[in-house]
Amino acid sequence: MRLALVLLLVVACSSAKPDTAQQVNRDTLTQRQKDSILAQSKIPGARGVGTAMRVADSTSARAQATDTVGGP
Repeated sequence: MRLALVLLLVVACSSAKPDTAQQVNRDTLTQRQKDSILAQSKIPGARGVGTAMRVADSTSARAQATDTVGGP
């Protein structure tokens, strides 16, 4: 009787793996998209996220322009 119970538990536990179709439940938004959504929300401090994104974009654009001008 004990052997049957142990075998039953082993079989039940081994077949409890989720389907691969169910495993692919990932978040499809990029970090930038999440930050953009957050910046447009009415959460306190959300405007700061939008401001930080604009400053980062501006700095990145300046750095790219400098690299382009100073390139070989």
